[in-house]
Amino acid sequence: MNFFEDLKVGQRREVGSFTFTSGAIKTFAAKFDPQRFHLSEEEGRKSLFGGLAASGWHVGSVGMKLLVLDSQRRASEALARGEEVAVWGPSPGFRELRWIKPVLAGDTISFASEIETLRTSASRPEWGILEARHSGTNQRGEFVFSMLAIAFVPRRNKGA
Repeated sequence: MNFFEDLKVGQRREVGSFTFTSGAIKTFAAKFDPQRFHLSEEEGRKSLFGGLAASGWHVGSVGMKLLVLDSQRRASEALARGEEVAVWGPSPGFRELRWIKPVLAGDTISFASEIETLRTSASRPEWGILEARHSGTNQRGEFVFSMLAIAFVPRRNKGA
């Protein structure tokens, strides 16, 4: 994980991809979003989606998991090189959550994150605040998911 000073607006990272199978869609839906078009192929075909559709919460959760796994991998690699790793703070939230297109059974979604803004916290100058657009794109290159996430990032030069 980088320190605030190491980050640049426009910096983008690909964090991984995931194929939404019928089984995974139904399992998630049964636990967390038991709507008919997430639980049954037939009901999905009859719906506005035209097929068994993943819950938007499922899509967002997979994107979050891949983001965390990518961050952990990058931190491990940095530690192995003997580099100092920044421990990021919590997220105060997100905005602009959008489920742009349905994710249907068999779709493979590739997730990425791109920094949109960086600023120093006015109340906690030892921290920077990052806003990054997390997005998902299907195998046809169509955006299916987007949100603007906010995170506290430690500053290397705390007094600067």
